[in-house]
Amino acid sequence: MRILLTLIAKDFANLRRNRAALILSFAVPMMVIYIVGLVFGLGRKDSGPTGIPLAVVNQSSAPEAAQLVAALRAEPSFRVVTEYERPDHSTRPLREEDLRPMIRDRKFSYALVLPADLVSDSRLGLHLKVLSDPRNDIENQIVSGLMQKTIFSNVPQLLGQSLQARARNLLGTEKLDDFNRALAQNIASNFGGDAGRILTNLKSGNFGLDRLFGSATGSGAGPGGSGGSGAGDVFSRIVSLEQEQVVGKEVKNPAATRIVGGYAVMFLLFALSNSAAAFFEEKNAGLFQRLLASPVTRGQLLWSRFLYGVLFGLMQLMALFLAGHFLYGVDVFGHWWLLSLTCAAVAAACTALGMLLAAATSSGEAARSLGSLIVITMSALGGAWFPVSFMPEFMQRLAHFTIVYWAIEGFGGVLWADESLGELLPVLGILAGTAAVLMALAVWRFNRSRIFD
Repeated sequence: MRILLTLIAKDFANLRRNRAALILSFAVPMMVIYIVGLVFGLGRKDSGPTGIPLAVVNQSSAPEAAQLVAALRAEPSFRVVTEYERPDHSTRPLREEDLRPMIRDRKFSYALVLPADLVSDSRLGLHLKVLSDPRNDIENQIVSGLMQKTIFSNVPQLLGQSLQARARNLLGTEKLDDFNRALAQNIASNFGGDAGRILTNLKSGNFGLDRLFGSATGSGAGPGGSGGSGAGDVFSRIVSLEQEQVVGKEVKNPAATRIVGGYAVMFLLFALSNSAAAFFEEKNAGLFQRLLASPVTRGQLLWSRFLYGVLFGLMQLMALFLAGHFLYGVDVFGHWWLLSLTCAAVAAACTALGMLLAAATSSGEAARSLGSLIVITMSALGGAWFPVSFMPEFMQRLAHFTIVYWAIEGFGGVLWADESLGELLPVLGILAGTAAVLMALAVWRFNRSRIFD
């Protein structure tokens, strides 16, 4: 028994000295649990997405339209945008003609227009318009559901206003007022209550329709909802929801086009972090000593490995996109050269990260374990697994500092939004700048590291 305990203690001592194994065994799973938990609301007061930009243009003079805008502002999942910022940083109210260019420029992905005929005296029901860039299918479904829930919870008041407006058009103001007074008196005498208050509610359109349609608003029924009959079906019929997809209308296979890029860059990062560990295999095999004995500098060793990584990454990314094309119909050949340029920029940034790992770590195991931690964290934060909007706002800001986020933006710009080279330049510039900074750090660190032990 003592021998067994000694052997077990020896294994734990080896584990304690092996930092790479400790990171892979404990740090990586803990990070994944933490990020996924935040996404699904564990440990948060508010669950679900937060701060999704939603542009709202109110063209209606009905007071209930302002009430609806206020309800959207109160929804924590949305950050309502109602103003347009000019180049001199002055602002003005947002207009409908501003929405489509701003959606294409990724200022926001969803916009709601409350038209002037939101409540019409010539028809029963409400008229709403939604503009969107459904680049992420999960986010699109969540946003649509939240928007409909917020709208539908306020529709009974708006519907009552519509009924009053239509009755006024048919009967005239004087006869409608007489009718409302008589109805209020009858309700008060037969069911109780204050006739004056009932009359005020009738004039404002508050008929108690929220009770009638309560099951619809609570069950997710309505346009796109699951309620196909009863109150929910009636409710969906009286709300005219005009929808326009601003970006991505011509994409042949939207689902595949959305997801291929995120997973492609994640697997590339894994491949290049493992490639960085091969640096130490060459060192242990004595290859560095033989190369440095010839007219080769340390910088040339690192840059040759960088160029190899870029070429390898370009080949891997294009192979994965070609697989997406032949398996799922992703339009690769229609965007061939811009996709190749984006893949090269992504491969350069990923390879530079791998080179920095190789220069900053002391062993192949350390490079692999630290690389796994960085890749998993960046993939989760950057949007490869789930929409960035599902995370707390501080994590949404951190996402902008990951290679994965900008890679997905670049691939989405090419394959989804059909952007031109000029429109892609900001993303390409960020990826190229990231590669330059990381390689500068890697060369600086490698030139000062100990190659010979």
